Amino acid sequence: MREPVEVRRQRILAAVRARGAARVTDLAAELEVSVVTVRRDVEELAREGRLRRGHGIARSILPAPDTGPAAVTASGDGDTVALVVPARHSYLYEALHGARPVLEEAGVRIALHIAPQAAGAEQALVERALADGARGVLIAPRWRTLAAEEADAEWLCGLGVPTVLMERRPRPGSALHALDSVCSDHWYGALLAVEHLVDLGHRRVVFALRDDSPTARALRAAVTGIAGAHPGLDAWTLTLSSSDGGPDCTAVDLPGVLRDLGATACLLHGDVDALMLVQDLAAHGVRVPEDCSVVAYDDVVAALGGIPLTAVAPPKAEVGRAAAELLLHRLRDPRGSGVAPARRIELLPELKVRGSTRALTSPASTVAGSVHADE
Repeated sequence: MREPVEVRRQRILAAVRARGAARVTDLAAELEVSVVTVRRDVEELAREGRLRRGHGIARSILPAPDTGPAAVTASGDGDTVALVVPARHSYLYEALHGARPVLEEAGVRIALHIAPQAAGAEQALVERALADGARGVLIAPRWRTLAAEEADAEWLCGLGVPTVLMERRPRPGSALHALDSVCSDHWYGALLAVEHLVDLGHRRVVFALRDDSPTARALRAAVTGIAGAHPGLDAWTLTLSSSDGGPDCTAVDLPGVLRDLGATACLLHGDVDALMLVQDLAAHGVRVPEDCSVVAYDDVVAALGGIPLTAVAPPKAEVGRAAAELLLHRLRDPRGSGVAPARRIELLPELKVRGSTRALTSPASTVAGSVHADE
């Protein structure tokens, strides 16, 4: 005889409360009913406030016993949170190193997921992590375009677990704007770079920036506003820093751009493009910093060049640390992440002055003058 609906739902609640979380597929197998039936039961129980629903998983709403300030779970072996970052992104790997000790000290294990360069990769990874029992998510989506950001809004906002965006600031007015987030203040980072070059006497500057991530777009917007209003700049131009700055970009002749503007300085996003520019300028007979000052933005490997690069250093590890602390704050609230107002944290970058910038000694000391003299 078929089991009454309420009896089945009580069994689901008992299983979820005993384990803290349970996969829908496992519950269906144990109850010998279809996954669709259990999913429907879980949705109704979540609507009644008797449990919390995530992607493929049901979670208990019962508070965890407090065993100290770091306690976040009732289980003896600690919690797990998913941390999702793009592949080949050393900048964000530093954020991981900042988050890890905070979570480990709280008895929380990180399940690291590396998202390949493919549309929808993050969603599949997060859903798998939640099905495996992750109770929270730290994520830095790739978001090469605004369309990609918009496409992620629905599923990110509907995860049903505490979620914190790292180094991502969604557009105002988007659904994602209400998510918790921790980000570097890239406007301030751009200001540090511009003020440094102007203070050294540089009046003609090239800004070679990217357009393939939220950080890149924020930096481009900041530089455009700051340079456009700065009384210390006589001329400036904005161009792409390299051929892989976006899917539709072509190779950029940066020495040529510098020469045409008569520039004496350049800000580049990021380090690798800046290091390659120094090499390219040397091949054209242009000395750094004597003929052209160079500032990098990121400071992951900027200090390792033959000429250590002056660089704007976003607080990468601190972003990870603050994101982990914010996620722990949400996990300690047994009522879930929708009770307290969303938090948006911005951290200030700093400028690391090294050997690639110097005061302008003569108006004639430009890339154009150096190249012409060499010729």
